Amino acid sequence: MTSLRDTGLRAYLRGSWRILLKEVSAFGLVGAVAFAIDLGIFALLQKHGALKANCVSTVVSTAFAYVGNRHLSFSHRARTSIGRETAFFFGINFVALIFSELVIALFVYGFGYGHASSTVFVVKVVTIGVGTLFRFWAYKRFVFLHPDKVSAPDADLDIELAE
Repeated sequence: MTSLRDTGLRAYLRGSWRILLKEVSAFGLVGAVAFAIDLGIFALLQKHGALKANCVSTVVSTAFAYVGNRHLSFSHRARTSIGRETAFFFGINFVALIFSELVIALFVYGFGYGHASSTVFVVKVVTIGVGTLFRFWAYKRFVFLHPDKVSAPDADLDIELAE
């Protein structure tokens, strides 16, 4: 026999997995398009300097990703102020951009690969992959909050984010 508590737990877990699957799949779709935008622009501009190309391609793909993630991946999550949400979103992406710039600079200036080399292009792809894992975690944790965390009468976002 299953108790009422076990049934509720199963329903909760089933619902949680369904939401996580929606978030991951939509995040993947938005990410795939942003990835194509990022790499396309990077490939076009790479001959003018890998670091400049990386910065421009990242900013353009990040703007696309914000709209896609807000309205598709995390549309079911609570809305906080647009200023807070965009500041955290672009701040997180700025951290990922700095990481990418440092790694690309290491390969261009430290290891002597040319700005337009295929190795630098591969490094760009790898930094996008590492940044994607960081961004998914950070978006869920800091940007697109769970509705229960925001709508609770005693919700204090500063304390919630500090946990």
